[in-house]
Amino acid sequence: MSGFEEKEQKGFTEDQTSAAAKARFKYLTETPVPNLIGRLAVPTIISMLVTAIYNTADTYFVGKVSTEAISAVGVAFSAMAIIQAFGFFCGQGSGNFLSRMLGAGKRRDAEEMAATGLALSGIIGVVVAALVIAYIEPVAYFIGAKEDFVAETISYVRIIMFGAPFMMAQFVLNNQLRYQGSAIYAMAGLLCGAILNIGLDPLLILVFDMGVSGAAIATVCGQIISFFVLLIGTTKGANIRLNLKNIRFTPHYLIEIVNGGIPALFRQGLAAVATLLLNRAAGEYGDAAIAGMTVTTKVTMFMASAIIGFGQGYQPVCSFNYGAGKKDRVREGYFFCVKWGTAVLLVLSALCFVFSPQIIWFFRQDPEVVEVGKVALKWQAAALPLFACSCTTNMMLQSIGKGVKASITASARSGLFFIPLILILPRVFGLAGVEAAQAVADILTISICIPLAASELRKMKGGYGNGPLKE
Repeated sequence: MSGFEEKEQKGFTEDQTSAAAKARFKYLTETPVPNLIGRLAVPTIISMLVTAIYNTADTYFVGKVSTEAISAVGVAFSAMAIIQAFGFFCGQGSGNFLSRMLGAGKRRDAEEMAATGLALSGIIGVVVAALVIAYIEPVAYFIGAKEDFVAETISYVRIIMFGAPFMMAQFVLNNQLRYQGSAIYAMAGLLCGAILNIGLDPLLILVFDMGVSGAAIATVCGQIISFFVLLIGTTKGANIRLNLKNIRFTPHYLIEIVNGGIPALFRQGLAAVATLLLNRAAGEYGDAAIAGMTVTTKVTMFMASAIIGFGQGYQPVCSFNYGAGKKDRVREGYFFCVKWGTAVLLVLSALCFVFSPQIIWFFRQDPEVVEVGKVALKWQAAALPLFACSCTTNMMLQSIGKGVKASITASARSGLFFIPLILILPRVFGLAGVEAAQAVADILTISICIPLAASELRKMKGGYGNGPLKE
């Protein structure tokens, strides 16, 4: 924990807020970039890994029930991804704007954006939940449920949707705290929810024999607890205090949310579509194929979560320093994240490639599931090191307000490449096409990310455009 964050833990009075804000400005703009990213990234990496663990825990414990139960949770991920998509849309859209405003010394604008982003997520959460619950059965079939596990899918999705407004709101608060440099408070919120979820999973799924319904209840309870802990975090230190009076649904703020959040909406929304199409393609080869691809996806997400956490540690450094005109620090942070992210993924990918059968067997002791999963995991492990570059590029472009370029990079992996590939490759190569589609998409994504990153990094070279951001 940094010295600045230690001071924050002690709390500030209102009269000290200005001094705390100045200390934060100095901390984010003068601390050596590798040290700063490291300090901010450790809590976010822990948060992402714990989140990945409790997402994986659902799969592990329902795997003790049946292959159909894993399939139900797998297809339900599309519905979860919609909640995440809108949560990140409001959270990153409001978060990177308020961070740039804090870097430029415009705290009032930041306060209004924070309140507006949270309020917008609540409204969207209620609307999405109402629509999905009203049409729950057709939604279940649409996302890939089959007759032998459609009832379990409906139960899981219905329960998840009752918690949707809280889930979206906690994504917003988490992102806003991170963009202010308060990674410790963001981590605390996620950890509390994750620990509760992990504890409830075996109790509800196995002890009380609630199956996938127990997994859904555990997830919702964890997310609600996260929301309240994160809400408390906004009242600490120099963090922006949320106030209903600051809500401003003006064109200016809404456009800024769209500009900063649309890449996240594309990324998460297309991930939902990609998961839907993956489950449908795998479903042509039986429940074991869906289960095998579900486990593979969960394991891959676990590995990628460490890099996402690393990148989230970079985001406040990127947006804050870009707003303050210190663009050389934005460049330095980008290359630091790509280098070390790639190195970490090379090690993790090698382990997954070698031990792929054992990893799949850990989740479901079914030879058919293992046969599908081990091949898919080897494919994804081979291409995963490229994710460090594509992820960091997207986060950099989004954090500096380059909405169009960030939307393109966010859309590339799951949308521009994976969706066409999952529609084409299985028709040509059968099940092998399903197993290889994501790896091929990862390789093609780099062809877009590198030139788009280079176009912005060249502008920052040699202090280009230094000086406080004018909005």
